[in-house]
Amino acid sequence: MKIIHISDIHLTIPGEEMGGLDPHARFTRALANVAENHANADRIVITGDLTHWGEVAAYEALKSALAEVSIPVRLLIGNHDDRDTFRKVFTDHPVDANGFVNHAETLDGTRLIYLDSVGDKTHAGHFCAVRRDWLKAELTAAGRARIFLHHNPMPVGLPAEDKIALVPEDRAAFKALLEAYGDRIDYIHFGHVHAPIHGRFAGIPFASVPSTGNQSLPDLNETELLKGAPMAPAYFVLSIDGNDTTIHQIPFAWDGPVMASGTGWEDWAKPGVAAE
Repeated sequence: MKIIHISDIHLTIPGEEMGGLDPHARFTRALANVAENHANADRIVITGDLTHWGEVAAYEALKSALAEVSIPVRLLIGNHDDRDTFRKVFTDHPVDANGFVNHAETLDGTRLIYLDSVGDKTHAGHFCAVRRDWLKAELTAAGRARIFLHHNPMPVGLPAEDKIALVPEDRAAFKALLEAYGDRIDYIHFGHVHAPIHGRFAGIPFASVPSTGNQSLPDLNETELLKGAPMAPAYFVLSIDGNDTTIHQIPFAWDGPVMASGTGWEDWAKPGVAAE
């Protein structure tokens, strides 16, 4: 199974910049790179911050862009999104019985679980008891599972960013749920932090993906201000074989030199110096 993981595309009303960049151009370039190099992917999963201001025109632009994509796409919302506006534009998008954008599907024997971790007018993540009950039911029925969400459900050691992670009161209960069902959860994938961060939480491997826009700079001391820069964007290719996972980071906007090398190397010594 191959999954393309994209996050934090931050689409605006077309023509408006976000952080000094054209988010639509960046997203279009990412999709083109996927189409050229990974047309055999099983899914594209976009883990939230689909828009920057939650505007109708931004969601309509996203809907138009995805209409040209042949790979099935799964959407999650993030803290910059507006749930009601998203649902008005994506009228057929699945939601749970309570209107949260929680949905799931089984692919190659693995339950892919897509979570709605958005609170009301806050950048921090929320995953209330009602949503946890929905997730518990999914995990109970799953043989193997893989979780996607927008917010990091654990602190990642960046004090300013950890203030907008999943809030502590929900984090503890979420962690307890992961621990109870950890034997069937292969991986946790999220965005939000605009950076590649890897580790384990509740015994489960996790990975966050860079943004297609601005990237965050890892400041392990700053407590208030998020730091970022217009560094090279990327998306992930998840190569999955059962419960084994390989993650490739794809720098889709790189336009510098690329050198080819292979296994027939004859560089065991400097030029003009005989190899021993």
